[in-house]
Amino acid sequence: VQLQASGGGLVQAGGSLRLSCAASGSGGTFRNYVMGWFRQAPGKEREFVAAIRGSSNIIYYADSVRGRFTFSRDNGKNTVYLQMNSLKPEDTAIYYCAATKSRPISTMLRDPGTYDYWGQGTLVTVSS
Repeated sequence: VQLQASGGGLVQAGGSLRLSCAASGSGGTFRNYVMGWFRQAPGKEREFVAAIRGSSNIIYYADSVRGRFTFSRDNGKNTVYLQMNSLKPEDTAIYYCAATKSRPISTMLRDPGTYDYWGQGTLVTVSS
């Protein structure tokens, strides 16, 4: 599976961005993949942002983004989206989408090692 993330950019604090991640090569089984978003700020480790199961009615968020970010998926388009509202300077990072065909328990969804496939990342910069 190949993942292509897009939608990053420069935005002022309080603004919004929508990230997209398009998957290819899933052979029509995209709905079976658990998808995740992670981010990595300069000098920091990669951290979990959100994850969504194939059914799309089970979504997990990091405490730092809950209530501001919304994760969704369109299985017909093999694409997931991360709507980011009320952005803060501390949201500045490279955002990566990730995928796994396994069915990890919820606690493992926050571990980057759970995911088998990664996109190239898209940079989000939030100015104060």
